[in-house]
Amino acid sequence: MFKYNIRGENIEVTEAIRMYVEKKISKLEKYFTDVPNATAHVNLKVYSDKTAKVEVTIPLPYLVLRAEETSIDLYGSVDLVVDKLERQVRKYKTKINRKSREKGFDFIAIEPHEEEAEEHGLEIVRTKQLNLKPMDSEEAVLQMNMLGHEFFIYEDAETSDINIVYRRKDGKYGLIETN
Repeated sequence: MFKYNIRGENIEVTEAIRMYVEKKISKLEKYFTDVPNATAHVNLKVYSDKTAKVEVTIPLPYLVLRAEETSIDLYGSVDLVVDKLERQVRKYKTKINRKSREKGFDFIAIEPHEEEAEEHGLEIVRTKQLNLKPMDSEEAVLQMNMLGHEFFIYEDAETSDINIVYRRKDGKYGLIETN
């Protein structure tokens, strides 16, 4: 069962909005058999041009679901973002999860810890700690795309080296292998 952290920017999160968001996002729970203490972080924004943006992040032990949508209707944005998250889960279940079960691997779990530090005039405004799980480069690219990131760090399943896949400016992918 998901816990919910729902915030509003330029909008008051009414009980009706809260109930609608929880009802829609809870539909994703059917895809997971082990969702202890998973928190759905929902950020609702309303802009001066009357558009509404909904951002949802659900960090799970083996997957981070994240999606955002903007439309002229807050409830419509919620529907669109849940549809996008559902597609991500189905893609994960059909492509990545099948491979991981065959090989017996788990996926990376990203736990963001926000910190501020100033050293030599450089300010670090966010720190992420990664628990790297073994996978191949194809699975890393799929995970990177699912998260919407430009790069992804992972442990190579065959060599146990820490590698990085990234999206190139030409739209193709690159691989950085470490020793």
